[in-house]
Amino acid sequence: MYFTSILDLTYCMEKRYYTDQLRQLTKRVFCLLVMGFCFFSSVIYAQVEPVSGLENQSNEAMLPSMWWVSVIGLLLLVLLIFLLGWWLIVRERERTKQKEQQLLKDIDKAQEKLQVIQQQLIQQEKLASLGQLAAGIAHEIKNPLNFVNNFSELSLEYIEEINEYLDKQKDDEVKAEIKILLNDVSANLTKILQHGSRADGIVRSMLMHSRGGKSIKEAVDLNELIREYVNLAFHGMRANKNPINVTIEYDLEDGMDKLLLYPEDFSRVILNLCKNAFDAMREKLDTIAKIDASEGNRPPAYGPKLLVRSREIKDKVQIQIEDNGPGISEAIKDKLLMPFFTTKKGTEGTGLGLSITNDIVKNHDGTLEVESEIGEFTRFNILLPKNT
Repeated sequence: MYFTSILDLTYCMEKRYYTDQLRQLTKRVFCLLVMGFCFFSSVIYAQVEPVSGLENQSNEAMLPSMWWVSVIGLLLLVLLIFLLGWWLIVRERERTKQKEQQLLKDIDKAQEKLQVIQQQLIQQEKLASLGQLAAGIAHEIKNPLNFVNNFSELSLEYIEEINEYLDKQKDDEVKAEIKILLNDVSANLTKILQHGSRADGIVRSMLMHSRGGKSIKEAVDLNELIREYVNLAFHGMRANKNPINVTIEYDLEDGMDKLLLYPEDFSRVILNLCKNAFDAMREKLDTIAKIDASEGNRPPAYGPKLLVRSREIKDKVQIQIEDNGPGISEAIKDKLLMPFFTTKKGTEGTGLGLSITNDIVKNHDGTLEVESEIGEFTRFNILLPKNT
């Protein structure tokens, strides 16, 4: 009973019930001590109860010593209970102190994570503002670019008319020289129109990407969309700081039917995956360069390569984007698609690219999976259902 009461008292102190419950338990312990004292005394008196004259004299002689024994025993009992309670209180204080220290550490970690997330959100807002600025610039570029393409095409038509007119004239040296000059001008205009159309496609893709999706599915040539946005991602990487040379290989299955997609949204999938691949291969290049510089060795023959595949698998379409970068460890792979998780340093990454990519793929009723081998490759597999 004493031990149980002390435990109850310690429990209330741990829970900080410094109210009536604590007072009641204190009274309970005190009452138990008094009851123990009375019980101890009654036992002693029962032993010294007079029976005869001689026995009465001997018991009276033993009475003071029995009193001292009872008092000493009771004091020892009180001391034992006090030490036990003190030990329990000290132990609980230590546990509480450890919990508080652990709680402070958790709070510090949470604050650090919050600061990182705040920095990432600020960076994301800056990127959004930069995207709006880029969209405005692209729109302004598109207008003069249209003039270049239109007048190049119109000039080619004029040259064809001039050639038709010259064909009706007599052959002489002047006519031959004029036709040679016209052919050279026609070839130059064809190159101008070709590259102008390519630039127009890039600007159109930038505008489509910045405006966002309209929540309307369209029948899209998947291979054409892949080529266009892989090319856009490559040129975007080359235009940024620390560009690298990347060999891009396409293994696209011919003759695939058009897919119903949200083109503006799905373009982000291709851009994000290619951008991550370029960043990973740049990281591997930098790591190899640092190791070789410290050891004084010649750098190994490493060439960044991006492989893009598309193929039909029964009732699904598979898209694979594979790079030969440093790879992804198993510990990170499970967290890769979580929001705000990034392996990039500082504010270089927001941790939203792959999360948004996964959400877009799910919105197309598809799946996104990751395969990787450390030091060898990383492959993103996208499975999309065919049109039903």
